[in-house]
Amino acid sequence: MGKYSNLTDNEIMRKIAKYDSRALEELYDRYSSLLYTVIKKIAPDENSAESILVEVFTIIWRKIDKYDFKADSPYTWLVTLARNRAVDSLRRTRSASETNYYNDEYEDYFILPMLSPQIDSLDLETALKIKPAMEKALAKLTDTQKYVIHLAYYEGYTIKEIAQKINIPVETVRQKIMTAVVNLKENLLSA
Repeated sequence: MGKYSNLTDNEIMRKIAKYDSRALEELYDRYSSLLYTVIKKIAPDENSAESILVEVFTIIWRKIDKYDFKADSPYTWLVTLARNRAVDSLRRTRSASETNYYNDEYEDYFILPMLSPQIDSLDLETALKIKPAMEKALAKLTDTQKYVIHLAYYEGYTIKEIAQKINIPVETVRQKIMTAVVNLKENLLSA
């Protein structure tokens, strides 16, 4: 075990902020398989997923100064970053109008996580512990609730796009998503 393997995720992030490439390697070793799994659920194919994973770690290296060391949880920030980049890539394959516009400002606004201070921090160990309860909570949702969550989270559709895709009013979609989220929370708390 190297000296980096004993560091916490936050300590690793602080070393990356000082452009310590060994710290980035350690972060990659810890999180690449998890992030790849998240990305692969969204990306259209394996080559795209691999490419997006490389992009995610490149973004971490270039944009570590945007990480809020006081408020953000490395686990939550990394998973959200991977999801955002994968969804953006998927949206670009669906819409030619988005394919040309990608710069630092776009990345800062649409790709980098902007986490609410009201959400609870989550770390990898806790996420793994609650995974079975989360799977049970998801299983209790109706098929429609699972579908709208899937369209929104994994396919990156907006509420308006979901409404068009399943041919129901926007407000109905909004209500279905809100109901699904509330039910998911209640199912998780009762598990």
